[in-house]
Amino acid sequence: MVQWLDLQGASLGIWPDWLGMQEQETLWPWLLQEISWQQQSICLFGRRHLQPRLTAWFADEPYRYSGLVLPATPWPAKLAELRERVASSTGHGFNSVLLNYYRDGNDHIGWHRDNEPELGPAPAVASLSLGAQRRFVMRRRDDHACRHECWLAPGTLLLMGPGMQAQWQHALPKARHISTPRINLTFRFLLPRR
Repeated sequence: MVQWLDLQGASLGIWPDWLGMQEQETLWPWLLQEISWQQQSICLFGRRHLQPRLTAWFADEPYRYSGLVLPATPWPAKLAELRERVASSTGHGFNSVLLNYYRDGNDHIGWHRDNEPELGPAPAVASLSLGAQRRFVMRRRDDHACRHECWLAPGTLLLMGPGMQAQWQHALPKARHISTPRINLTFRFLLPRR
């Protein structure tokens, strides 16, 4: 069952245990063995840095962020099936997925918004968590003291609904005490290129 949080005009939906343990135990080794994980170099504040995590990308359309251009890539059947299930649960269609592999608690992602032009003005982004439970933090863009956080357990599906990216930033901070890996799959809808 979904839990909805109203974050001052933006909605956040959380489905705990969306993916059962048996499915997680099947999906996890498949992701590790079949996905070609890469550590990308991105441009931040005019300098190139290696991302502190590994990523993979599947999509019907290319995607640009932080100086990267990710091409359209065919969907493996397992991920295409997950996409349909996520769309059915959330009520939003998706044509891309960015996979993030956090090897341990040192891997992270800093404060950001998913606000690239290809996502449109009010995107919905769904995130499925597997592996280590990690802390997900959010802060208002206009008031950094206004914060929310939640712990994303394995099997949790989270939806950042329309309005979230315009008003809030989010991050997955370092957690040096965590030695086990986490994978999350972030589903998005990219506008067709003109």
